Amino acid sequence: MDLSGLGLGTTCVCIPVVLLVGIIAAVWGVSIYNGLVMLKNNIRKSWSNIDVLLKQRSSEIPNLVEAVKGYMKHEKGVLEAVTKARTLSMNAQTMTEKAKADGALTGALKTLFAVAESYPQLRASENFQQLQNRISAIESQIADRREFYNDSVNTYNIKIKQIPATFVARMLGYGSEPFFKVSEEERADVKVKF
Repeated sequence: MDLSGLGLGTTCVCIPVVLLVGIIAAVWGVSIYNGLVMLKNNIRKSWSNIDVLLKQRSSEIPNLVEAVKGYMKHEKGVLEAVTKARTLSMNAQTMTEKAKADGALTGALKTLFAVAESYPQLRASENFQQLQNRISAIESQIADRREFYNDSVNTYNIKIKQIPATFVARMLGYGSEPFFKVSEEERADVKVKF
């Protein structure tokens, strides 16, 4: 059908094609944006889950220290290390500071539990056992949440480097997120001296 006599010619066909391409590009951009927002929120959510557990563990530490004080009179340095690490953890503000403080506290707790092995009366204490089990359970939950957090960060960091999402990420100012790394204190073996 020849529409040139009506004054519509080829201009009429080009406008819908350009409009269709524009709509497709907009939907594509919105889809990438929504995917990046979802990944970024997963990272925030997983960090919040870790933060809650770190706070729960910190609130259990004073009870643990009180439970072992009477038994471990000669282990003042161990108790001071746990208390200092807890204070560091409570005062940490940024994710990096909290991760570092977590490593210090985990190391101090490992040392405390290792030293407690040489005190049979302490190990027999029901209160100590409950606290040790509670803190150990929280440590396991923190490890699980770290894994989920790092998986979320990995997925996000890969996505923002892939074409075409990298263009949208750059426009939004989205950069790489840090992994929750194991500190040197956590890697080190617990040294117990009697």
